[in-house]
Amino acid sequence: MPAANTGAEQPAAYMEGGNTAPSAESAGATATCPVCPHHCRLKLGQLGRCRARRNIDGTVMTESYGRVTSLALDPIEKKPLARFMPGTLVVSLGSYGCNLTCPFCQNHEIAQVGASEVAWRTIDPAELVELAEQARTRDPRIAGIAYTYNEPLVGWEYVRDCALLAHERGLVNVLVSNGCAEAPVLDALDGLIDAANIDLKGFDPAAYRALGGDAGAFRCARATIERLACDPTCHLEVTTLVVPGMNDTDADIAACARWLAALDEGRGSRDIAYHVSRFFPRWRMLDRSPTPVTDVYRLADVAHRYLDHVYTGNC
Repeated sequence: MPAANTGAEQPAAYMEGGNTAPSAESAGATATCPVCPHHCRLKLGQLGRCRARRNIDGTVMTESYGRVTSLALDPIEKKPLARFMPGTLVVSLGSYGCNLTCPFCQNHEIAQVGASEVAWRTIDPAELVELAEQARTRDPRIAGIAYTYNEPLVGWEYVRDCALLAHERGLVNVLVSNGCAEAPVLDALDGLIDAANIDLKGFDPAAYRALGGDAGAFRCARATIERLACDPTCHLEVTTLVVPGMNDTDADIAACARWLAALDEGRGSRDIAYHVSRFFPRWRMLDRSPTPVTDVYRLADVAHRYLDHVYTGNC
């Protein structure tokens, strides 16, 4: 996609009102970002570890607002979503930055960099929705917009603004996320996300620590999944990438599946689709072989003991 990285765009601040305003200390010099469990304390001008949010004049703002690094038309099954509007397409876009540092990140070229390290162009919400509408005119299979590729919730304001306009035009909104966002972020998106695929990296805080998170990341990911599982306006699917030596035992997948099945007063067992996906060496994790296909199928069978809808991926 052609890039127009001019550096002239003004970052968008937190929405006014509500309970997502950042705290500021030292007469506005230092601010704490409330978006994710890292709660980065940033000096004036400093970027958060996600590379997408910066302390500007004592307030943490999204610097990545409207900055699009990747834009494509994808089958909805690629998100992956197996049980939501099958056979349709979604306009998929990503920005830059992420609040985890998974060593096997398949999109590290955009997710593990900042604005100066990748080409981007500005697409404002109205332009994005107009683009999706024009694409739908040419191909009626196009159902909506997917916020994906990097971690979209580090720039949740852009997701919110695009999603509002998309709904006004009859387009659906799809979120693909690691789920590591605090509750006020999800509050701001309430009723706007029609379908989501959330990563569940493992069912142990140690798995998240290995990916640049901590116990807070594990807490947030579970809280996001639990909240969306109970949301009647949002279809939820969950993905676990099976990494050899990290989360590839029967007990690992059984713990994930058993927990998912119990959500929404036990309705998770029939309502949540679970994707067990095969790992391939990427980025900083080139020392391991791809997950054996037989292991993926075996672990899918384990998950099937608890969940009605289990799918294998990358096989």
